[in-house]
Amino acid sequence: MDIDYKDIKVIGFDADDTLWVNETYFRETEERFAELLEGYETKNKVDQELFKMEMQNLETYGYGIKGFVLSMIESALDLSNNKIPQETILEIIALGKKMISHPVELLDGVEEVLSKLENKYRLIVLTKGDLLDQERKLEKSGISKYFHHVEVLSDKKESNYRNLLEHLEIHVDEFLMIGNSLKSDVLPILNIGAKAIHVPFHTTWAHEMVNEEDEKVNNHLKLGTLKDVLKYLDN
Repeated sequence: MDIDYKDIKVIGFDADDTLWVNETYFRETEERFAELLEGYETKNKVDQELFKMEMQNLETYGYGIKGFVLSMIESALDLSNNKIPQETILEIIALGKKMISHPVELLDGVEEVLSKLENKYRLIVLTKGDLLDQERKLEKSGISKYFHHVEVLSDKKESNYRNLLEHLEIHVDEFLMIGNSLKSDVLPILNIGAKAIHVPFHTTWAHEMVNEEDEKVNNHLKLGTLKDVLKYLDN
């Protein structure tokens, strides 16, 4: 696809599942959570109820591990009719702490890409999630040195991007967003007139899924790996 990037001066990177592994650990924790609740409901039912609880709680808790843990606890109480043992609640909390303390696993080619782009572009991180957790992951990752700015957003809607670009004095024609989510990293960016590159991760949270028509949006690049962006930007 022939898209002109010659005017791009600032590149925004999503963090979770774009720079480092994230969703995999949520799926592993969900598997363990279903095992803890197997005496009350089937795995499929547990998964469904947990997702519904997460959606109900998004406006209150926001994105991230802490809200996820609270949703697991609430789901466990609901599914067990408030009979879940204290020990199981403690196990759920332990699952969340394990996620938070998990080593940061950079995705293939991340540091190579950042090191080659940092001298030509202003690089920033634009991610959702818990502020403390995202700051911790960025510090552990060893790649914070490549970024001029880090912003943890409450959400990634058009208004969030518009307000941030205005605050950072970035013109939409000079901005490119790179991320794994069509819903959060691509569609709202295209809608405000900026450019976006989609680099899918092999696992996608149900909340980030889009319909088939949205998937057919053709005024952006879809690449197999992050390293592929160098074919278009490192010249």
